[in-house]
Amino acid sequence: MSYYDIDAILTDAQKVPCTFELDVPGLGFLDGNAGGDMKRGTRTTLPLWLGELLAVQRLGNSAIVNLDLPDTLSPRVLNALKADPKTVDLRALAQHFYGLAARVLDLFEEEEIVDILSETFKKRAAEIADHAHNPRGALGEGAEFLRGLDEMERQLFRSAHDSAKAMRIWMGELKKKP
Repeated sequence: MSYYDIDAILTDAQKVPCTFELDVPGLGFLDGNAGGDMKRGTRTTLPLWLGELLAVQRLGNSAIVNLDLPDTLSPRVLNALKADPKTVDLRALAQHFYGLAARVLDLFEEEEIVDILSETFKKRAAEIADHAHNPRGALGEGAEFLRGLDEMERQLFRSAHDSAKAMRIWMGELKKKP
């Protein structure tokens, strides 16, 4: 991703839960305590970019914060994705669901989650391609599914739809030639 990629910027701005492992003077404003200190053991949510920076910074033997998996990757969500990935509204969980998951999983070694998300993407991509190639699919029963697509899936839908449209135009031009 590029430094100027708006999707990367929006992904990094999504909040993740963390726990402070040290007392940090002057950071109370992060938890609504302006001018106060951030106490050890305080749980709060921070933008991913800030949580990551504080998690990798070490003071002595301890990190400043410990990152936790966000609610978008909770066991409840993962179980729903395992059961039927097409019924989960990823956009309601996080507008940039896959981007957030990829960034978070760079920090955690959770092979099971990687496998679940890979399977989810494969199954949903097939459904997205089906809707993109069927002009009536996006208007009928597929409208609810399409509303729940995250940004990466929406880009996939647009690309598949545009390529199907270009193919129909090209095929029409071939039929017109003698």
